[in-house]
Amino acid sequence: QVQLVESGGGLVQPGGSLRLSCAASGFTLDYYAIGWFRQAPGKEREGVSCISSNDVNTYYADSVKGRFTISRDNVKNTVYLQMNSLKPEDTAVYYCAAGSPRESRRTRDITTVQAMCHMPSRWNYWGQGTQVTVSS
Repeated sequence: QVQLVESGGGLVQPGGSLRLSCAASGFTLDYYAIGWFRQAPGKEREGVSCISSNDVNTYYADSVKGRFTISRDNVKNTVYLQMNSLKPEDTAVYYCAAGSPRESRRTRDITTVQAMCHMPSRWNYWGQGTQVTVSS
């Protein structure tokens, strides 16, 4: 059974840091493109950061560029999102997602990574989400 499980969310003060983890079971992550998305109350789900299946291409939303870093540990079958200099507007439920094998192969083209990160509908597998709250 394919499953993604996020962890690492919580309450943090503005300027603080969190590291989110996305652990996979039932499949090997290193052949899949992975995306981190977030959804705040009353807002649409938006792409935060995505990484290609070969780890060569990454995409960051303008709102998080320079503050967030996506990375992959194939030994642990886990993808991370390091979030620094957090702001109240980063408050949301954060989800990780994996693309289909076919879409994942396409992410070796950086334009595909960028496009997929703007389209939650192109991702096949989703975790249950983890809450991140940035507040003083």
